[in-house]
Amino acid sequence: MINMPYPTIIEKIKEGSGLSETEITQKIDKKLNQLSGLISKEGAAHILANELGIKIFEIPKNIKIKDILEGMRSIDIAGKVQQIYEVRDFETEKGKGKVGSFMLADETGSIRVVCWYDQTETIEKLSKDLTIRLVGGYVRTNNNRKEIHLNERSKVIFNPKGVTIGEVKSFTSSRKKLSELTENSDSVEVLATIVQVFEPRFFEVCPECNRRTKPREDGFFCDEHNKVTPTYSYVLNLLLDDGTDTTRTIFFSKQLEKLLGKTKEEILEYKENIHEFEQIKTDLLGKTIKVIGRIKRNEMFDRLEIISQLVFTDIDPEKEIKKLAEEQPNITTQTQETKEETTPEITEPTQETKEETKEETIEESPKPLEEAIATPEETQNIEPTTEQTQTESEQTQETKEPTQETKEQTTESATKQDVV
Repeated sequence: MINMPYPTIIEKIKEGSGLSETEITQKIDKKLNQLSGLISKEGAAHILANELGIKIFEIPKNIKIKDILEGMRSIDIAGKVQQIYEVRDFETEKGKGKVGSFMLADETGSIRVVCWYDQTETIEKLSKDLTIRLVGGYVRTNNNRKEIHLNERSKVIFNPKGVTIGEVKSFTSSRKKLSELTENSDSVEVLATIVQVFEPRFFEVCPECNRRTKPREDGFFCDEHNKVTPTYSYVLNLLLDDGTDTTRTIFFSKQLEKLLGKTKEEILEYKENIHEFEQIKTDLLGKTIKVIGRIKRNEMFDRLEIISQLVFTDIDPEKEIKKLAEEQPNITTQTQETKEETTPEITEPTQETKEETKEETIEESPKPLEEAIATPEETQNIEPTTEQTQTESEQTQETKEPTQETKEQTTESATKQDVV
């Protein structure tokens, strides 16, 4: 089923009926009252659209990327190839297969295209900025980001006649202070210092699509590929501080590998030897990193969190100061004394704090931007189930953000600053 956001439904009703948004909202509220809360406002909007004879789910030919919705099938879309990722092999009980992906862009945005089985042969023929047309793809959501999937019935047309793609929308990020973060923001860039590191969490995923598997009595099951022999993925939470606020930041899969500078095999070794990760936690404390990601609200704890999509550990202080001066020309360069006063203090966690914060929650996975998804493995990285999040969150009820009192107590600990 196509998952259309409520504002989009309202917009389509406006276009098809000539009614104002206020009039539409009033009619929807009336429907909700008539049905005594038995349906959602989205459902009431669908009923209103049907009564007005408006087809809100009609998929136009040559749809633009910004108009793509989860659940769409047999779409027809054109764009330019922007990035190409490697093809990888996988194996399930049903047999062996291949999967690969690439980024497609048009004037309105960009989207990942995932090729399954024989469609991976298409990837070998692609090149940067090549114009192509996709026919017969279907849309799925992975890590809260839409993807176009191609199967054996889909077609890829190279340099299609009569198709012209203008200047494609490029990826840009906006620098924000942690205190300026707002819910549901995309491509937000922050520069901050690591002040707390939690233990990594490992979870089972489908070897074919990398989605979270569900354990049963007779093995692990994927919603799409049934019973599978799972592989493992991982996630790490840490706390960032930029002097204006502290924010929990979440690193999944490839982003964790980039943060630690380690391979997947090296990280998986910590699954059986978690005590060896203590040195990693110590080494990370005090490091300044740059993160590009999206902002989501953790409903359970009612706080904003950053889902990392890109992470940079090799920070050039002079370059960052220059960038800040360009973005905020009225701010003069600080003296070294001022810098020292405003730099957040980094303290080693006490033993009591370590014990309290050991149990951490697996939150939502990141969503890929163009560079963020550097390989098909990260393409398929899927967030843990709600049940897993709730279970682990119950274990972290005692874990709280550092209070002012805690900060004052811990300033006596050794400060560790490691700005690269």
